[in-house]
Amino acid sequence: METVTATIKNQPDLYLEVENLTPDAFAGKSLAEIAALPAHIGNTEVSLGDYFTFSGSAGKTAAETKIVVNGDLSRVKYIGMRMTAGEILVNGNTDMYTGAWMQGGRILVKGNVASFAGTGMKGGELIVDGDAGDYLGAAYRGDWRGMQAGRIHVKGNAGSDIGYYMNGGEIVVDGDVDVHVGTHAEGGKIVVKGNAKSRVGGQMVEGEIYVFGSIDVMMPGFAYREDVDLEVEGVKGRFALYEGDTGERHRKRKGQTVYGKLYKKY
Repeated sequence: METVTATIKNQPDLYLEVENLTPDAFAGKSLAEIAALPAHIGNTEVSLGDYFTFSGSAGKTAAETKIVVNGDLSRVKYIGMRMTAGEILVNGNTDMYTGAWMQGGRILVKGNVASFAGTGMKGGELIVDGDAGDYLGAAYRGDWRGMQAGRIHVKGNAGSDIGYYMNGGEIVVDGDVDVHVGTHAEGGKIVVKGNAKSRVGGQMVEGEIYVFGSIDVMMPGFAYREDVDLEVEGVKGRFALYEGDTGERHRKRKGQTVYGKLYKKY
């Protein structure tokens, strides 16, 4: 695998949108061609080379290309947007939409990510060593299709509305989360190893949510069913199984009503 190192040299006055900072866009290009790829600040088109220096070489295909991004990226959006293969290593914090709509490959952020990381994700793996903002693995504003496949692992805490309209895939948060976990979920799996606040699984119709810590306020639309012994993310324990949200319309499968499942660890 060939590696291109991108180091930020100029901080944008507003926010820099780098939808072409992906292995797909870099593959098969020279460093000069990579530097000439378009980026945006608001409605103004700029080039990646206006804000980054580049070294190394890209592979022939996305799968053969790794990008290492260095510097303060807290005003840089859309890193890894729609990538299908390859790897991105980010040494720092990123702004919104990291890994948005990604379909494959792997992104590792050695820092924090802002809101909408992994939004609409269809495949691949997004790993965040720090914290994540709101709407992790969620649907885009006004859309009803959230994360559909792939895996997101946040080693710190996450904000509110994670897994909003989630349809598939897996989100694992090692720390705590804010309100609205898996709202409107129609599939997928969310694991919270820390504590959750309230509105966990609100309007959920299918999928699974696991909470290892406390839930401040349980949704009234979830009904206790039974205690079950499970192993989740390598952790064995007894969980209380709740089904819901019973206030929603639920489809039937083989004559049985399908509910979302909320597992709360004792």
